[in-house]
Amino acid sequence: MGNLIKVLTRDIDHNAAHFFLDFENAQPTEPEKEIYNQVNVVLKDAEGILEDLQSYRGAGHEIREAIQHPTDEKLQEKAWGAVVPLVGKLKKFYEFSQRLEAALRGLLGALTSTPYSPTQHLEREQALAKQFAEILHFTLRFDELKMTNPAIQNDFSYYRRTLSRMRINNVPAEGENEVNNELANRMSLFYAEATPMLKTLSDATTKFVSENKNLPIENTTDCLSTMASVCRVMLETPEYRSRFTNEETVSFCLRVMVGVIILYDHVHPVGAFAKTSKIDMKGCIKVLKDQPPNSVEGLLNALRYTTKHLNDETTSKQIKSMLQ
Repeated sequence: MGNLIKVLTRDIDHNAAHFFLDFENAQPTEPEKEIYNQVNVVLKDAEGILEDLQSYRGAGHEIREAIQHPTDEKLQEKAWGAVVPLVGKLKKFYEFSQRLEAALRGLLGALTSTPYSPTQHLEREQALAKQFAEILHFTLRFDELKMTNPAIQNDFSYYRRTLSRMRINNVPAEGENEVNNELANRMSLFYAEATPMLKTLSDATTKFVSENKNLPIENTTDCLSTMASVCRVMLETPEYRSRFTNEETVSFCLRVMVGVIILYDHVHPVGAFAKTSKIDMKGCIKVLKDQPPNSVEGLLNALRYTTKHLNDETTSKQIKSMLQ
């Protein structure tokens, strides 16, 4: 992600604080290693998941043929044979979302624990901050790919309908990729979401806060708002942006910024768009709008449709109009 980047940001007391976020080369210190190694086991599979999703073509042709010729057994078998391995992929994606959720909760526990402030955690635990950013980067990339691939839901719907008919007719459903009813219901809910991976992380963050009642909610929300501020400053300040070694760093920071905004909006009682929010939403939206339009439409849609408080009365008309 380029050299170590010095970022001017605000700490939780709103005083100016200088610290470094190294999104490329941060290495875990001894206290970080246990959580870092656990999360790394999950993250090493992330690129493979994205490659599988990017190459997912669906069984639309075979399904259409089978539906148009319901009495042709060969076409029914061909469609079933095409769909079963695809559902195996969808199951793998869903199971990865559960692993990612567990990894996020581990990182949140480490980055919000006392006695340090969230800003001190991000400064001291660079490697964990980097992993947190990588989870959000993956999540936004996954959801962008999923949103543009209607075959996923079509394939899974056909699989469930066909499986139901086979069970009614006592026809054995062969293949190791069979998904039982309980798992199928959970997968249906997952893929019905416009941004399923982000919804998983939002729910996990909310659950983390509710389960850790002894931990001030500000520990979590300030961690998120500080990361959003760091990403925004890196993107909008020519001095910092000029240090990026490639354009991928820009998209990385944009996705991370949007991801932490959405998590903040779901966890904070009044959300990211209120005047009292510690996130400069106008500044963040402006940074997004300053990018080539085709490169950020998915991120703008994530803010429009997966945040919780955008349409609240407390959200300024200016912010609402900026996202129209």
